[in-house]
Amino acid sequence: MTKPSHPNNHSQLASKVIVGNDIPRKWPQWLSSFAAWVLTKKGWQVEGELINQKKAILAVAPHTSNWDFFIGLFVVFSFKLNINFFGKHTIFKPPLGAIVRRLGGIAIERSKAHGVVTSIANKIKEADQLILALAPEGTRSPIYPWKMGFMHIAQQAEIPVQVIGLDYARKRIVLGPIIQKVTNIDEQMQTIYTFYDNVCAKYPKNCIIKS
Repeated sequence: MTKPSHPNNHSQLASKVIVGNDIPRKWPQWLSSFAAWVLTKKGWQVEGELINQKKAILAVAPHTSNWDFFIGLFVVFSFKLNINFFGKHTIFKPPLGAIVRRLGGIAIERSKAHGVVTSIANKIKEADQLILALAPEGTRSPIYPWKMGFMHIAQQAEIPVQVIGLDYARKRIVLGPIIQKVTNIDEQMQTIYTFYDNVCAKYPKNCIIKS
């Protein structure tokens, strides 16, 4: 295996995807090259334009399989993205707690369900930089309409949302539309549904899209 050199360390994965200077980054070069090599060997490619801001939400869908997590993780490694995700505080206990935090996990107390959105939005506001990755459906089972908590978080935290599609039919990670400012959630959700109309899930029967 020949490792590509910087700055084209992901050229074999996506020659036209540019990772800007503002989006938070970490992870070593060897891991970036290895992750890009694995995705390429499996036939995956990345297409589109990646958001370049210090704070944003990356909404990744459709989520119908545990494989979605691993593909997303390898994309994160490949582009050295410093992402975060919020999880129930119980998953941060030993022995997995340290690993979850290293991957970007942030514990959130869910005992008061109605306060979760505001709590997450406040944490984002307080941070100097924070890219939050999540699955908008909130479940691998068929569901419609999708949960809109991620849009409310973006609206309260005043940050943009980029939708990202995992297209198993074409083996493409599609960097989709960027909603710079969340205003009319119902209307903007229709834009999101329209984008995912053309994205094929790992298990299509578990993905319900109505644009």
